[in-house]
Amino acid sequence: MLLPSPKPRYLPRKLPQHLDPITVVFALPPDDMEAYSNRFTKLFLWLVIVLGMAACVFSAIHLDVAQLDRRFLFLALITVLVGSRLYVRVPRTKGQITVSDTFIFLIILLFDGEAAILLATIEAFCTSLRVSRRKFHHMFNASVMALSYFITVWTVRLSCGSPAVLVQQSYSQKLILALSVMALAQYASNTVLIACALALRTGERFWHVWKHNFLYTSLTYFAGASAAGLVAKLIGSVGFLAFLAMTPIIAIVYFTYQTYLNSVETKLAQIEQAERHVEELSRHIAEQQRISQELQHSREHFRHAAFHDALTGLPNRALLLDHLRLAIETAKRHTDHVFAVLFIDLDRFKNINDSLGHGIGDHLLIALARRLEGCLRPSDTVSRLGGDEFAILLNGLDDARDAIGVAERIQAGLMQPFNLGGHEVYTTASIGITLSSTNYEQPEHVLRDADTAMYRAKEKGKARHELFDTVMHAHAVALLKLENDLRRAVERNEFQVYYQPLVALDTSRITGFEALLRWSHPERGFISPAEFIPLAEETGLIFEIGRWVLNQSCRQMQSWRQLVARPLKISVNLSSKQFSQPNLIDQIKQTLNESQLDPHCLQLEITESVVMENAEAAATMLTQLRALGVELSIDDFGTGYSSLSYLHRFPVSTLKIDRSFIGRMGAGDENAEIVRTIIRLANNLGMQVIAEGIETEAQLAQLRTLKCEYGQGYLFSRPVTAEQATALLIGHTQTDAAAATHLTEDALLDPDTVSTYVN
Repeated sequence: MLLPSPKPRYLPRKLPQHLDPITVVFALPPDDMEAYSNRFTKLFLWLVIVLGMAACVFSAIHLDVAQLDRRFLFLALITVLVGSRLYVRVPRTKGQITVSDTFIFLIILLFDGEAAILLATIEAFCTSLRVSRRKFHHMFNASVMALSYFITVWTVRLSCGSPAVLVQQSYSQKLILALSVMALAQYASNTVLIACALALRTGERFWHVWKHNFLYTSLTYFAGASAAGLVAKLIGSVGFLAFLAMTPIIAIVYFTYQTYLNSVETKLAQIEQAERHVEELSRHIAEQQRISQELQHSREHFRHAAFHDALTGLPNRALLLDHLRLAIETAKRHTDHVFAVLFIDLDRFKNINDSLGHGIGDHLLIALARRLEGCLRPSDTVSRLGGDEFAILLNGLDDARDAIGVAERIQAGLMQPFNLGGHEVYTTASIGITLSSTNYEQPEHVLRDADTAMYRAKEKGKARHELFDTVMHAHAVALLKLENDLRRAVERNEFQVYYQPLVALDTSRITGFEALLRWSHPERGFISPAEFIPLAEETGLIFEIGRWVLNQSCRQMQSWRQLVARPLKISVNLSSKQFSQPNLIDQIKQTLNESQLDPHCLQLEITESVVMENAEAAATMLTQLRALGVELSIDDFGTGYSSLSYLHRFPVSTLKIDRSFIGRMGAGDENAEIVRTIIRLANNLGMQVIAEGIETEAQLAQLRTLKCEYGQGYLFSRPVTAEQATALLIGHTQTDAAAATHLTEDALLDPDTVSTYVN
């Protein structure tokens, strides 16, 4: 048996890859000593060699040389020289029927076992010489054959008696049994030895190796034994010449059968080729099906991605508009169908992103999406429009109260904190509501009006909901027009800076001015800063406007300083947007350099709410501003935002008492005590105090009694133009009067605009 290696790359190039059930050549790889480094494998191989040699020695000792005649020599030569070279491959298997199989079995039957054992050993050794050059291979292959045939011979003898004696008897069941035992014993011993070697070498299980490589080869052993039995009986009946006479017939039968098998193999090859084609076609079809399924999955994935938000998994704006379009069509067909849209925007979401990071912000949006879904019915649609904006479509409502109820339920749900990455986060939302009763035609208009209502909710203090009405739309249109006019106002220089005097209360002398922005609209006249400043902050125009006010004010103050020979200060308000501007320090430096104004003559006013929004960052920015040499003041002090523990940390030189306290001082002792407390607090911290909104002599007298140093208000002067302020300043300088100068020109703004500034 020539056994192919489980790893063919280890086989010698000339080694035929087929199974010969009689001549066993175990094909070791060229690097056998490395491949067989395992000590158990080595032990087994050497054990087989030793036992094989022992079988040969034993057989040689007990060999009956007398019975070895010319017939034996003839059969031995044929077996060694020809037998192993002639074989018929069994189609579609790794085995074949060989002439040497029959010859070895025939010698067992004619000349008893010892001669057959030795001949099989010699035949295996010669075959091994033909396929390998390694001595170890030769020893092992010869030993396998010696040992396997030794086992076969003695198995037959012990179970059935001497094979040579059985052949001489009449054809009986005992002979058939002996032939079967001989074939089975040789099959078992031969394949078990080879399978053990393979299993040890590859590390596979013995049963798997034997079943995969040798289970199907039993037929060749039984065929060889049967042929040997027939020939032995023929020789016993007719004589050895009968065997020679049958040689041509055997050759004809052999070559005829070989031709037949070749034909069968050709057809089988065609069948195998067809099977391979069918298999390839099946694989191709399966691959096409797999690709089709993947394409379908990809299409579904992209379809889902096109209509859903990647972060929250909610429907996006496109899908919401589709649902809105269907809702509008349904409302047109069924007049009793009512739907509503809730536009939701988180309040102060930017603060969460800035303080805790965008990762926490994303987790908040995901958690909010799940919480919104929990507030709705299955028929409702919640979508994320982008950023921190969500929209909800409510179908099948009775009236506006149902939509308001959902909004209240959402706001109640948001009162519970979100636990995100170890942080407990609270948030609120402003909600705008619009109903289908407005007879919408386009889904975009529904979202527009809900968005408008949401902004109205933010304007009214946030954390609330507002129901849309047509007045809101008109207001939104007016606001859009105002925004366009505001952009043109910057380009057309429609802004003016007005100045309100700052007065020393004990002498009524002017010590400086506060710069106040005014917009002279070509159609509407003067527009209150309370109306356009928030819009400027929202659109980002506040940066350009604020810088222009700062430049104008510093230049004007430098002009006044050259005009009058006494110290003056100009106060300029900074809005919250300006205060957080990264290049604010550089802008102020540049303005001071261009105007050549002494930094101590510039006082920057920041509202109390701005500095307390982020006290740590505010303290850092105020320190940098103070390092420039400019003065700093906190405006609207006392409105309830400040923490007194932070106040001493701010490098502030002045507190400005909010006008609301000054205006109510005459209403009772409580307000006067608040003003007294603020003045004492400022004095203890080494700060100056300016009282805003002084309008009566009684207020002035009371402030003087409380030791308030400075003030401003209508009692002294309304905000005036630069020319009027110059005249006022010159008049004070010439007369050196102690009383305040009163201006009552009708062209000036009403008192409601006096307290408004850039913030």
